[in-house]
Amino acid sequence: MDKKILSILVCPLSKAPLVYDKQNQELVCAASGLAYPVRDGIPVMLESEARLMTADEKLKKVSRGVD
Repeated sequence: MDKKILSILVCPLSKAPLVYDKQNQELVCAASGLAYPVRDGIPVMLESEARLMTADEKLKKVSRGVD
């Protein structure tokens, strides 16, 4: 994911910054607990397409600063 694009994207719900999870091809928002899919290099920033993260996922991804 292009770092310049990532620097301007925010969660549509919380307006918090997003972190790219390369392994799962998702943009993760710690504030809302949602993970937005990245399909063919394009972020899908729709709440209806987002996945609700589990409490364990939130803690792991926030603590290690997903890359």
